[in-house]
Amino acid sequence: MDAPLRNWAGNVAFGAADFEQPTSLAQLQDMVRRAGRVRVLGSGHSFSRIADTDGSLISLARLPRRIDIDSAGAKVRIDGGATYADLVPALHASGLALPNVASLPHITVAGAVSTATHGSGDGNKNLAASVSAIELVTASGEIVTLRRGDADFAGAVVGLGALGIISALTLDLVPDFTIRQNVYLGLDLAVLIENFDAVMGSAYSVSLFSQWQDDVIDQAWIKALTDGQTPPDTFWGARAAEGPMHPIPGMNGGDCTGQMGIEGPWHERLFHFPIGHKASAGAELQSEFFVARADAPAALRALRAVRQDFAQALLAAEIRSVAADDLWLSSAYGRDSIGFHFTWRPEWERTIVAIGVVEAALAAFDFRPHWAKVFVTPWPVVRERYPMLGAFRGLAARFDPHGKFRNPMLDQVLA
Repeated sequence: MDAPLRNWAGNVAFGAADFEQPTSLAQLQDMVRRAGRVRVLGSGHSFSRIADTDGSLISLARLPRRIDIDSAGAKVRIDGGATYADLVPALHASGLALPNVASLPHITVAGAVSTATHGSGDGNKNLAASVSAIELVTASGEIVTLRRGDADFAGAVVGLGALGIISALTLDLVPDFTIRQNVYLGLDLAVLIENFDAVMGSAYSVSLFSQWQDDVIDQAWIKALTDGQTPPDTFWGARAAEGPMHPIPGMNGGDCTGQMGIEGPWHERLFHFPIGHKASAGAELQSEFFVARADAPAALRALRAVRQDFAQALLAAEIRSVAADDLWLSSAYGRDSIGFHFTWRPEWERTIVAIGVVEAALAAFDFRPHWAKVFVTPWPVVRERYPMLGAFRGLAARFDPHGKFRNPMLDQVLA
């Protein structure tokens, strides 16, 4: 490549020798078969080097979009390059829905699934938990399909790209539903800590945003199933916003999904940002750390104690809940979890120091870092946090015995 390809935020310059965009499944199989080392790039909305390679970097964006909806079976089969923006309007038009989505609609479904990306809600598992079948192009160029219940399925879904390239996914669906979204300002941090379970369980999806400048949660985004009731004027002492809000101060709340209690389809409320609008700040860095739900109040106290040492590097921070699942490399494997998400200013040296402060504060809670975001915890410690990593190492060795899909980050994961 003449110039290095970069990720969405610009902090990663990929080291690939070439960049390929197949236009058919057969082309993809041939590219994988011929490659020495190969990785696949989704939307580029990752902040770690999980997608990097010194071999071939492949994008599936030019594959023909496949959205095959089985209304009777409440399932949909999609190609590996499809984004949520491609998928959700078709589902809504068919009277069906995904139970959970991430903050951003432009990311690829396969990328979100393979890194255990999530939405929010006490009853909502991460996005990979909706997968009922996964189709992989393996190192030999052959296609392998795994279905829920198969021996290797729970290890393969959140696979970090270590087993092959996802060429298709089948997702479970639910009936179409509506959501209203209200934002409340100034939730006292002490009130949150004292009533954490009640606050986070107060709606279908709850997201709490703060700049960690003081003892206040700046914004509580409450995404509630519509029930005919008028949204309350206050939320645990926080006041209702008088207009649309954006998680990052100074940015336009009109760029976010509909607020002010106006009912709308699930896909126009569960995302923080609507299809076609600018997502977040662009030039930023992100980290996210997951602790067991029971540890969340203590983790909040630990972060409050050191906030002066990381707050100046922040654009915004978010707190969300994720239900437990059984996917081996999921950040919520075996435990209901709370994700502490941090969007950092694009100032690498200051941000790395701030991340170290946050990780030290959360170390006592055996946090798991998001695979696609920035963290500094030593790899031996990260590996200890995943009880099924040994089994996954064996699975990767069977699927990719010569390391075709490996890169330096995966070499560390699988060491």
